[in-house]
Amino acid sequence: MNTPKNVALVVGANGIAGLNLIAHLETLEGWEVIGLSRRGGEARERVRFISVDLLDAEDSRRKLGGLTQVTHIFYAAYQDRPTPVELVAPNVAMLVNVVNAVEPIAKGLQHISLMQGYKVYGAHLGPFKTPARETDAHHMPPEFNVEQQDFLERLQKGKAWTWSAIRPSVVVGYAMGTPMNAALAIGIYAAMSKELGLPLRFPGPPAAYDILLDVTDARLLARATFWAATNPKSANQAFNINNGDQFRWSEMWPKIARMFDMEVAPPLPLSLVDVMADKGPLWDTMVAKHGLARNAYADINPWRHAHGVFSTNFDFLADTTKARRFGFQEHIESEVMFREIFADYRRLKVIP
Repeated sequence: MNTPKNVALVVGANGIAGLNLIAHLETLEGWEVIGLSRRGGEARERVRFISVDLLDAEDSRRKLGGLTQVTHIFYAAYQDRPTPVELVAPNVAMLVNVVNAVEPIAKGLQHISLMQGYKVYGAHLGPFKTPARETDAHHMPPEFNVEQQDFLERLQKGKAWTWSAIRPSVVVGYAMGTPMNAALAIGIYAAMSKELGLPLRFPGPPAAYDILLDVTDARLLARATFWAATNPKSANQAFNINNGDQFRWSEMWPKIARMFDMEVAPPLPLSLVDVMADKGPLWDTMVAKHGLARNAYADINPWRHAHGVFSTNFDFLADTTKARRFGFQEHIESEVMFREIFADYRRLKVIP
């Protein structure tokens, strides 16, 4: 007898969350994956990709209108814009276009998973109540994460499928070609500093060096996302997901420096967007000297996201006891996570 198939539609397949979720799904029996992104992707045994412009409702209907076998939609797409107001229209539209194209025709649809984040709590606006909890009141709109969840809640009423909302901290893990990747930024910033004979200097203000924060391992996030989508107790719930520990950069930064065999210097506020803009020639030299994978420097652009991470000068953390109460018990020490991720980048010849 053939193993029953679940078909996962991963939206935002090339982002850090989507990429790691697909990697997890590939390890599971009985799952097939369809990845959606503008860039498409390389098909594998149980994974295929569709290149689609999710901002275009007609293109979405045309490209996705035949996906009748989808059982789970994992939505992790994101369009960046300069202001909270501008974020709403494109990010709500992409979710609506996907769901409107697939939900009416996928008669076996079981679950829609929505990737959110601490923006729900106003983390992008300034100091917010910490530790943030899923029961915290929403802040003054506009907020696209809240509007996305409201859309799913309204649509789900009376339907057999369920939804979940996953709220990670800063996501840290392996991914290339995505701008939201603090681990890649740290790895390349450290490697370049070492190449130039410099110590590893925290590039944010002194106040940011001493905040208390948590982060989310992309691999752990993938397992948590899958858990919430397949655990009946988790139906129609939101969950904070992070590593389970907290740290200060003032404690973690020297440990990261030791991972690169480097000394540490005091923090100095730097605009990574500006100081890394002219490093293309240095990168090309390093690729040749160290035999690195030929990733074009123009395609490595996590600096704006990293600048925001390292400039945050208020505590940045959320409570995860709800996920534990509902059954997700996994955790990882953040120092171990950084060490493993940098080891992956070295193994894949991304950094020396």
